[in-house]
Amino acid sequence: MAEPVVEIQGLRKEYAGRAGTHVAVSDLDLTVRAGEVHGFLGPNGSGKTTTIRILLGLASATRGSTSLFGQPVPQALPQVIGRVGAVVESPKFSPNFTGRQNLLLLARSVGIPDQRVDAAIESVGLTGRDRGRYKTYSLGMKQRLAVAATLLKEPGLLILDEPTNGLDPSGIREVREMIRGLGQSGVTVLISSHILAEVQQVCTAATIIGNGRTLASGTVAELLGGTAPTYRVVVPDPVPARTALEAAGLRVTGQDPTSLLVETDRPAEVTRVLGEAGVWLTELTPRRADLESIFLSLTEHDQLGRDEEAPS
Repeated sequence: MAEPVVEIQGLRKEYAGRAGTHVAVSDLDLTVRAGEVHGFLGPNGSGKTTTIRILLGLASATRGSTSLFGQPVPQALPQVIGRVGAVVESPKFSPNFTGRQNLLLLARSVGIPDQRVDAAIESVGLTGRDRGRYKTYSLGMKQRLAVAATLLKEPGLLILDEPTNGLDPSGIREVREMIRGLGQSGVTVLISSHILAEVQQVCTAATIIGNGRTLASGTVAELLGGTAPTYRVVVPDPVPARTALEAAGLRVTGQDPTSLLVETDRPAEVTRVLGEAGVWLTELTPRRADLESIFLSLTEHDQLGRDEEAPS
């Protein structure tokens, strides 16, 4: 098994405020192994950004341990930070310079050879578009240029905080393809996100959190394999159908005006229960397990929408 690049154990972060103590992260565990593209998944306000800020030394933990490349942080952060690239906030680029000029300026300011710029541009798929002015770039191109800037120092770990926020479908596809390519090249990537469908397409492993605590972790295959089959049940009126199914001990995990989602490995039982209740079943179809259904199931009782930003 590959060595851990990121290891967090029992992490807790509290903030003191006028209304009392706010707990942003509570006893969180996270392990990212070398070569993984690891999704760090949770609702907005669940503690993802706070955890990343602590990992990068931008905030202090109340208790718990964090390490990068086997070295404790923040104590050994000066020794390992050169091996870490992170895009947590939008970097500042000159709008009138081209993408290439911005990268060259950054590289030369820290003594990085110019040829690294070409490699970084190629890695994020900006070859041929790097000579356009930054102010003409789409949001997806700007995000890829930000990642290119972190790749100049050839990091062993790349951390991306909500990399597709604010992007249109085209931009999301561009960033997704970039991340997939980076993973295939051997870069270890940690992505925080709440967009499950996108993460599932690029990640090899994932950790799901809610209200600052770890709910599930493993390879994507392990997480999907541990999910009970779910069926979409279409009926004229889902209210009596739900009542009948739950009375029979079946778990209903979702509902809309015309259908229910029922978690069961006995679909014939759904048909029998609804027939006995006099409910006309018009459709019963299996729903493929995905990270979104697992995520919703694990976080359905968590308080969502808390403000994740707090003073560090």
